[in-house]
Amino acid sequence: MIALASTVIAYGQISYFLVEQAGPVMLYVCITATALVYLGTGLVAWARRPGNRCGLIMVLTGLSWFLSAAGNLTSTPVAAIGTAAATSPLVFIVWLLHVFPSGRIRSRLSQVTVIGGFIVALVLQAPLYLFEVDGPYPVSLAVADRPDLVALGGTVQSLAGMLVMLSTAWVLLARIRRAPAQQRVVLATLYAYGIVAVLSVPLGANVLAPLLALSAEGLVAFQLSLLAGLPIVFLWAMLQGVFARTGEVTELGEWIGDTADDPADDTAVAPVLAALRRALGDPSVELGRWSGSAYLDAAGNPIRPPRPDADRASVEIGLGSRRVGVITYDADLNPDPEPVRAAGAIAAVALENARLTAELRANQSALQLSRERLVEAGDRARRRLAQNLHDGLQVELVLLALQAQELAELEQRPADLPEAAERLRERIDGAARELRELVHDVMPAPLMERGLIPAVVDLADRMPLPTSVAVSDRTMTLPPTVESTAYFVIAEALSNAVKHAQATRLDVRVDREGNRLIIVVIDDGVGGAVAGTGAGLSGIANRVDVLGGRLTVESPPGAGTRLRVELPCGS
Repeated sequence: MIALASTVIAYGQISYFLVEQAGPVMLYVCITATALVYLGTGLVAWARRPGNRCGLIMVLTGLSWFLSAAGNLTSTPVAAIGTAAATSPLVFIVWLLHVFPSGRIRSRLSQVTVIGGFIVALVLQAPLYLFEVDGPYPVSLAVADRPDLVALGGTVQSLAGMLVMLSTAWVLLARIRRAPAQQRVVLATLYAYGIVAVLSVPLGANVLAPLLALSAEGLVAFQLSLLAGLPIVFLWAMLQGVFARTGEVTELGEWIGDTADDPADDTAVAPVLAALRRALGDPSVELGRWSGSAYLDAAGNPIRPPRPDADRASVEIGLGSRRVGVITYDADLNPDPEPVRAAGAIAAVALENARLTAELRANQSALQLSRERLVEAGDRARRRLAQNLHDGLQVELVLLALQAQELAELEQRPADLPEAAERLRERIDGAARELRELVHDVMPAPLMERGLIPAVVDLADRMPLPTSVAVSDRTMTLPPTVESTAYFVIAEALSNAVKHAQATRLDVRVDREGNRLIIVVIDDGVGGAVAGTGAGLSGIANRVDVLGGRLTVESPPGAGTRLRVELPCGS
């Protein structure tokens, strides 16, 4: 659409110029051709590398050529804008030089220089048309006839423009010095061409025309030809030259930034792999994610590092000291590993982001399930308590009431009174014992009266297996919720070991490390336990999850079980 619109504008401009005879036709043809070259190459670069702004800047440069040429129109308001923007194409070209090849301004000096260029082209251009009544443009925007201000403005603009060009040359020379060896020659050639093309405009009348014996029209055609060649050379370098990798790696970073905010993208190996292949220009690139013991591809298959004498190479990627993955690639296509490392550093961020997102979702899902299971467990406990009260204690109380009635009726048989009173006492003792058991199931008395450590010691003493308790600080003070959770975790773990582990000995350790309570329960049984399976371990996991703790189960077959729980307990 932009190309079609540009063609229509160009045709309209040339036709209008021919009709009004506002100037030489060749000048308008050259300007239009230059604008179309910038538009065409810019559109191609933009389509091929949408994440790189070089293509967009080329398109803007082409449009600025059309805009500057509009200053030669007559009887049209557009001419006023064209007059004000007469030198704007040059600043867009300077901008292009500063952002090539990554498409971004990379230093404060470049930023200041480009901003200064826009000031020179748009602000310092104003005196040249505001204070010259008989200027070179068909439409006069003069507000006063002040040749002195015109001369002063022209001098200031020329000096400021030269300063912008010197600053640009300094930046480009610094980049050439810092460039890798394989880029330096091409980079120097491209930048030198760009500087010469831009300098041909301010130096044309005093240097190029006498040197090359050019007429005024020939000088303009020569200058426009130099400037028109710039986007073609830059496009070739962007798409085919040694800078393609740099730009693609930059685009990979932008893609990572775009997908980092997408909560749906939590399996990033496949899309990151595709982006890496584009960035490195190597369809054989493989990306492995570190699983803790091996590198695995997107399908979960292990990736083996290439042999030293093979035509493939590998680069490990990580974040800080943590290993994240590995990239294997064709060493012939990418002989320099640095671009691979640069792309790998960006890919590592994507993989880590995907891992953390998946982990967060898994934790959220597990927490939701644990809450649901706790609600269900609480409902079951309440139903069981109600059933026990109804079937046990309530029945006993009814029978006690009947026996008390019998005692009241034994007044006529005093000999039977002692025996009936003894039966009543026994039933009262049984009811009290049942009530104590119910209370203990809800909250053990030792825990309420003496705290966690004495309650755990009391629990260990009642175990049918030898059970040791090791505590780092018997005077530690914990929040009530942490104490009750820790007690029931230990009780469930010991009960589990007695029922299923076929153990001969149990060990319990309770320590406090900073703001975390550490509980370790060890048995010497058959092992084979898996966290989250079975009612016992699931119940422990649910209790731990509610407090934001962590449960770890190590249970190799035949080697016993080691259950470790961390609970946050404040400072």
